[in-house]
Amino acid sequence: MGFSQALSGLRAAAINLDVISNNVANSQIVGFKSSRAQFADIYANAEVGLGTRLAGVVQDFSDGNIETTDRGLDLAVSGKGFFRFEAAGEIIYSRNGQLTMDRSGYLTNASGARLTGYPAGIDFGGQPQVMQIPSVGLPAYATNSIEATFNMDTRSAIVNRGAIPFDPANANSYSYTNSVTLYDSLGTPHQSQMYFTKTAINTWEVRLVRDNEVAPEIGQLTFDGNGLLDTVTGLDAFTFAPPNGSDPMTVSMELEGSTQFANEFELAEIFQDGYVSGTLMQVNINELGEIVGTYSNEQERVLGTIALANFQSLEGLQPAGDNGWRETTESGQPIVSVPGQGQFGNIMAGAVEASNVDLTQELVAMIIAQRNYQANAQSIKSQDEALQTTMQLR
Repeated sequence: MGFSQALSGLRAAAINLDVISNNVANSQIVGFKSSRAQFADIYANAEVGLGTRLAGVVQDFSDGNIETTDRGLDLAVSGKGFFRFEAAGEIIYSRNGQLTMDRSGYLTNASGARLTGYPAGIDFGGQPQVMQIPSVGLPAYATNSIEATFNMDTRSAIVNRGAIPFDPANANSYSYTNSVTLYDSLGTPHQSQMYFTKTAINTWEVRLVRDNEVAPEIGQLTFDGNGLLDTVTGLDAFTFAPPNGSDPMTVSMELEGSTQFANEFELAEIFQDGYVSGTLMQVNINELGEIVGTYSNEQERVLGTIALANFQSLEGLQPAGDNGWRETTESGQPIVSVPGQGQFGNIMAGAVEASNVDLTQELVAMIIAQRNYQANAQSIKSQDEALQTTMQLR
């Protein structure tokens, strides 16, 4: 008479309780994935089995619920993919996207592991790098182009340029003017004016004046009989020589969509591409995993893109603690890309993925495991009583 079957049952029930208890303990941990103990029976060369053994502990990688936090550096993957972190030269994969930015600009998790991805200018598909937000500000950018849409009042009188030379101080030498601020290579703003002069039927002269410096170039617009812009000449190179040590400026004008109707002069829209220097004010992450910096000069720049990884066999990953996993030969090599590409999900900022532990299910499983433990203990007790009876035979 042996006790091995019941003892193996006790060990199995205890292991099962350990796994269930671990699930319960981590039921509120962001990105945690629950586990299940799997068992197998044991047979030798006998009709009666020898009990049970642990066959393995398998993790459930199903998605947890997405919970909002309204914190910009809390991230969740909506769909497939793991965040990829580097810690002491080792790559760790995690579904926990609770990030902070350290004083060096690295995006790290609570364990100090650094998020990896593709810095701006690096092609996707290569080896991801540790993401570091640059501390330097955004340098000034000189105005290169002006994009605007106007309506020219066709009722305007024709200005005889031969008789009336252009003079910004003489309102009779032009038909209409509108202001625009231009920036040189040092970020210095220059108050500038665009002047339009009707010089013939359906024909308009265009000039650009910067700080009272008249560009030597002259542009021309012509409209068709329906009031639509027909031809444009000379608007691609208005040049200036700033006296403050900045680089010479060459500014083009794009007036596509402008019209000539019998209505008042009107500026529908205007945009120029120059700006002053700026310092980084905040960092946001969009659904494609792009890390977008917003600067004090109201400019935005994509500073990099988060990398995601996936595996052929998620169950082959090895738990590394701290809500992370390691690659193994059983998991296969990682497939690395960026959010929103192929099989990978999008990023949700201001949200985290909750643990996928179902507490109700775990508590029921705990009761069953406890009953199983009690039943195996009772089996040992029964075998002990039978053995005592046998020993008392005379």
